[in-house]
Amino acid sequence: MLLDRRDMLKYMSAGAVFLAAPFSLKIAQADSNFIKIIAAPVKKSLVGEGGPLSDLWLYNQESPGPEIRVKRGEEVLVRLVNELEDPTTIHWHGVRIDNKMDGVPGLTQKAVMPGESFDYKFIAPDAGTFYYHSHNKTWSQVARGLYGALIVEEESEVFDKEHDLTLVIDDWRIGRDGKLDLASLGSMTDWSHAGRLGNLLTVNSKNVPTYKLNANEYYRLRLVNVANARIFEIDPNRFDAKILAYDGQSIGKSEKLQYSPLLLGPGQRVDLLVKPKLGNDFSLEELSVGEPFAFANFEIIGKEQEKELPSAPSLPFNNISEPDLENAKLFPLRMSGGAMRPVGEIYYQGKKLEGDDFMRTGQVWAFNGVANLPEEPFFTVKQGETVIIETLNDTNFIHAMHVHGFHFRIIERSFSDIDVSNMWRDTFLIGADQSVKIAFVADNPGKWLYHCHMLEHAAAGMITWFEVVA
Repeated sequence: MLLDRRDMLKYMSAGAVFLAAPFSLKIAQADSNFIKIIAAPVKKSLVGEGGPLSDLWLYNQESPGPEIRVKRGEEVLVRLVNELEDPTTIHWHGVRIDNKMDGVPGLTQKAVMPGESFDYKFIAPDAGTFYYHSHNKTWSQVARGLYGALIVEEESEVFDKEHDLTLVIDDWRIGRDGKLDLASLGSMTDWSHAGRLGNLLTVNSKNVPTYKLNANEYYRLRLVNVANARIFEIDPNRFDAKILAYDGQSIGKSEKLQYSPLLLGPGQRVDLLVKPKLGNDFSLEELSVGEPFAFANFEIIGKEQEKELPSAPSLPFNNISEPDLENAKLFPLRMSGGAMRPVGEIYYQGKKLEGDDFMRTGQVWAFNGVANLPEEPFFTVKQGETVIIETLNDTNFIHAMHVHGFHFRIIERSFSDIDVSNMWRDTFLIGADQSVKIAFVADNPGKWLYHCHMLEHAAAGMITWFEVVA
């Protein structure tokens, strides 16, 4: 399913333009040392000022939720207050976190019931671009707006606030009435195909915002894909940008992308370095919809360069243990199910699914023949051992695979060498019939998820867990 360009233009024709300095995002405020994050229903227009109001679920009545900024090594103190009708939690996506703070109901904590609260306390070990989102009925709660950015700054400032811009990118499914389409939540067509794809792109909840940048100055653009299932296709080379980091982890010296387009899957982040020139306004463009579609514009202001600029900034590395591949333990995982291929044998809660069981349970995907969280872990290893997960995608769809609690290296990818390098990731894309090997040191004890970050796929079976014992 592609973006419907006509629908998007219809809602954007009202001139929904957002002129702002790059530091315009609101920063979460502390309350008695805790940042209070309130999850609650909110009525808000998604299609511009004066448009029909959608029934959203937001953090602190904002979309995205308040940006949280700390320094590397600082403690994050967040009090989640649940004013929703459903239980909820917060998962800190990409953070190598203390396991009991990971936010997975039924695995690391109890879900926070309506009217209750939960305190999250953890150290932010890595500088980089991360985010937080609901992890209960994620396919529904994230689609309604429960997410926000978590930015962990380097101890020594690399970019000041005026030159550091967070861009939270989402696609919303809007009905003909201009409101968020709630009736389609839980659609089995979405669950068994590519996931929930929207028809309206927003950046920081704005329709095609415009940001003003000063000419001949370096800027850091932090792109965060919070969509349920959409993979955004962008080309940083179209506006002479370089890569600074993937999934919050520095690559060292900034580099030009050697291929096009860059695929930014659900849950993935990329930090770009730009130094715009006067007269060279540019846009972030989605390239998968035929002709390029601009979803954020950048207006370049100021004067021509008058003095020599400093060398391009680079980001320091975080301290992540290198995998010991010679002594690694290998764990194969086969992905199966979904539409357009034989489902094969799928077991759910110990029972083989047959006939109308698939529609009744909603379980149409499986890892190693098992749908959804099994009672026994995918594997158990001792703290400090190196793990290799070999994932084979025996389905007809692309998937975004996310590991909780760790960053990994991609050490092998069939049919392609994209991403096979010394970069660290916490989420990777895997195409139909492709196999990918990832490696990491299991140095963080606890029970951790491994799942598809197409949120409908996870809900429909593509989720498992592993255990690291001290």
